[in-house]
Parts: sequence; structure tokens; C-alpha cells
Amino acid sequence: MLLTLSQNACPIQMILLVHWLLTTWGCLVFLGPYAWANFTILALGVWAVAQRDSIDAISMFLIGLAVTIFLDIVHISIFYPRQNLTDTGRFGAGMAILSLLLKPFSCCLVYHMYRERGGELQLHAGFLGPSQDRSAYQTIDSPEAPSDPFSGPEGKNHSPQGY
Repeated sequence: MLLTLSQNACPIQMILLVHWLLTTWGCLVFLGPYAWANFTILALGVWAVAQRDSIDAISMFLIGLAVTIFLDIVHISIFYPRQNLTDTGRFGAGMAILSLLLKPFSCCLVYHMYRERGGELQLHAGFLGPSQDRSAYQTIDSPEAPSDPFSGPEGKNHSPQGY
């Protein structure tokens, strides 16, 4: 039996609820930039919920989640309290770390939702090889093009060397 993920398997609302709860608890220890970064991304997630057909909303949420992985690592490593850590502080730091650990999994789920909405991953860096997206271009060759370039009316009795 093939198991596939769909938007109904793990709705975006569940991802938002889990990360909102963990971010709120993480704010017991990490204030300021940690809170701003994570709650801003959660607001983008609310936008993605409100506009179910928008590729822009879900892509912004996906990019934001990916960026906050890096930002959370920086915030936690710089602002982790090293002295006088209370039980509440340990709990808040643990929830922030748990949120950080869940974000790559959430990114995978949100990426799947992005693909369901019609989004495509477009990497066009030169070192990755030529782009395969040719849908916007019309080919020069057409089915009605003659195979002999000199078979047209102006090319009769014409030799390629000009003799």
C-alpha cells in the first residue's frame, strides 16, 4: 500500500498550532528577535491558511520556515542562559529547541502543500546544468517546415555554392 501525504493528512493549521505553542513557550526565555522572527513567520502561515489557492502565500511561509531554522540556531546559541537557569527557563529553552527540531519536518510538509498548490522548485544556477523548463519558448523547427532548405520557390535552380 502506497502512503502519500496530502493536505488533509497534516493540515497547515496543525503545523501553525504546534509552532505557535512551542514559540510561545520558547518566548519564556528568548525574547526580542526570537519572538519577532517566529511570530512573523506564523503570520505568513495564517495568510497561507486564509488564501488556500495562493502559491505566493505558501511559498513565503515555506521560505520563512527555512530561514527561521538558521535564525533559531543563532538566537538559541547566543542567548541561551548559562547561569541561574530555573525550571521555567529550562522548560522554555527546551520548547524552543523542540520547535527548532520540528521545523525541518514542517518544511517538508509545507513543501508538499506548496507542490499540491501548483508550485515548482525552480533552480536555474549555471553549475547545476541547463534548465529543462522550455514551456515559454517556441521551437524553431515546425512540422510543416521543409526538409530541404532550397525546395521553396525562390530556391529552385539554386546551388548551395552559388554556381
